[in-house]
Amino acid sequence: MSSPQESQLVLGLINLNSKVQRKIGGALSAHGLGVSEYLVLSQLFESANHTMRRVDLAEKVGLTASGVTRLLNPMEKVGLVEKVSSSRDARVSLVKLTSAGRRVFEEAEVTINHAAESLMAVLNAKQQKDFGKLIQAFG
Repeated sequence: MSSPQESQLVLGLINLNSKVQRKIGGALSAHGLGVSEYLVLSQLFESANHTMRRVDLAEKVGLTASGVTRLLNPMEKVGLVEKVSSSRDARVSLVKLTSAGRRVFEEAEVTINHAAESLMAVLNAKQQKDFGKLIQAFG
């Protein structure tokens, strides 16, 4: 059974997450993106050849395979990502970041950096470092 202090900490994390999601989501809306779409673009941008298997992408962004498919469909329609066939296995579903997707990601990344700077302004450099260590502990 958790203690009232532990419960308060968890509720505080949930509230903090909501605030971060609203701030980042609001900033990303200027690029026509939500947080989940940004996370997808980020993973693809960092991956080899800007290409990933859908199941790996889903795992990296914390979605189910069907959830990532539902997220990718509109992104594909607007040209941010594209389906790619696997030369080794036709059963494997790959997704690739397009040049338009790279451009949108790079522009959104600048926006994310500004929003993150604003969010973290309440913490000094040591507190930010310690907070980073705490986040890694949940890793």
